[in-house]
Amino acid sequence: MAGEIKRLLDKIIDERSKGNSAIIATTKTKIILKGINVDSYTSASQDDPAVVAKVKQIAVELGVRT
Repeated sequence: MAGEIKRLLDKIIDERSKGNSAIIATTKTKIILKGINVDSYTSASQDDPAVVAKVKQIAVELGVRT
């Protein structure tokens, strides 16, 4: 299913930030520091199972349910 990574990343950012632009930036930075470049994924990006698993693990670490 193409776009699952983007959907998961958006959910993490939305739930953590609740629209606060400063928290959006810090959340993106945290995800980048964990090895996932948020801006490189779109809704048309192919889903790599390893990346999906890594994003789900990041969600758990940041306290977001997927």
